[in-house]
Amino acid sequence: MEASGAEVFDVIVVGAGIMGSCAAYHLARRGRSILLLEQFDLLHHRGSSHGESRTIRVTYPEPYYPAMVLESFRLWEEAEAEAGYRVLTRTPHLDVGPAGDRCLRLAVENCRANSVPVRVLAPAEVEEMFSGAFTLPEGWIGVLSECGGVIKPTKAVAMFQALAMRKGATLKDRVEVVEIKKEGANGGIRVATKGGHQFRGRKCVVTAGAWTRKLVEAVAGRVLPIQPLHTTICYWKIRSGHEEAFSPEGGFPTFASYGNPYIYGTPSLEYPGLIKIALHEGYPCDPDRRNWETDLGLQARKVAPWMEQVMPGLVDPVRPAMTQSCMYSMTPDGDFVIDFAGGELGEDVVVAGGFSGHGFKMGPVIGRVVADLVLEGAAPGVELERFRLRRFEEDPKGNAKEFEDQVRSHGPPSRSSL
Repeated sequence: MEASGAEVFDVIVVGAGIMGSCAAYHLARRGRSILLLEQFDLLHHRGSSHGESRTIRVTYPEPYYPAMVLESFRLWEEAEAEAGYRVLTRTPHLDVGPAGDRCLRLAVENCRANSVPVRVLAPAEVEEMFSGAFTLPEGWIGVLSECGGVIKPTKAVAMFQALAMRKGATLKDRVEVVEIKKEGANGGIRVATKGGHQFRGRKCVVTAGAWTRKLVEAVAGRVLPIQPLHTTICYWKIRSGHEEAFSPEGGFPTFASYGNPYIYGTPSLEYPGLIKIALHEGYPCDPDRRNWETDLGLQARKVAPWMEQVMPGLVDPVRPAMTQSCMYSMTPDGDFVIDFAGGELGEDVVVAGGFSGHGFKMGPVIGRVVADLVLEGAAPGVELERFRLRRFEEDPKGNAKEFEDQVRSHGPPSRSSL
């Protein structure tokens, strides 16, 4: 397959994280020949598609995401049925924050506009419903939806890769792509690797996560406004005697706390006795030159006071019991990039990136959308105008929003805070 006269794939997908794996699956199930390439080992932990948990929720202040999440729920369940095992644990989802928070109010409106039942709860109702696990400050509210859950990310990526292979897709790892070019008069795409191999395809998809900006600039000369952020996932010790209240079996939800800081978390699921409570922020990084350091001082300044206020006496706030590193790929407006590469590559290359710390849950629908774009040139059911690259030519800030940024960027940790 690597020689000049070799088989031509229908589509070559570059990047085998959740988005590339879902795209490969959706393309392969439509009977196309697919090559999925990964620069590192398959299921590596250097990007944004690894680990033990991601949340899925429908509550969004933007009106164009709830329908995508609802479709993703269906596609997750279809893939699980095909694979024969689960990667998604359904839970309630709880959003909390000041009653006047614009994001929270918009999330309620958008759920109702999409026929998603939500309940707006007073602090006492939240405390009673979740056995005292949440103690909301005066003036806060809770927004409860049954459309929540926890996804096992590494297991989920492996599932979509396995399903793609069942449909005939070819997977290759440790293959770093350095060139994507249109062929001559015969059309099609030629993909060259650092190791000197070449592959030919009729179309190409770039789903390179935090490396998307680097790769697209190298192969197309186009600079995408995608900034990788190094983020830290923290797990905190639940105090003895309260473990059941924080478990999915005990009814504990995935949750998000709006405002500054924006904090999110999941039930105690992957590590017994620990709960994931994390900041929705990070510091700019080069994905090839990360320092992998955790700013414990930042956790102490932002997460610990939140736990003492909202979960008083239930979780040990002194320091996280364990941490994991991840990356966000941020756009200026926090919205995705799903578009044709343009320029010399035209509509033969689709780019999907900039998922800004909230895309994993929508991997299956992104895969469907990418497959539609590659094969049909359009994708029904999704407001693609929101994700076009030209929005940044019209306004460097991208899509106008009615609220402040939810993801914040801060400086790298100082040596004194480690």
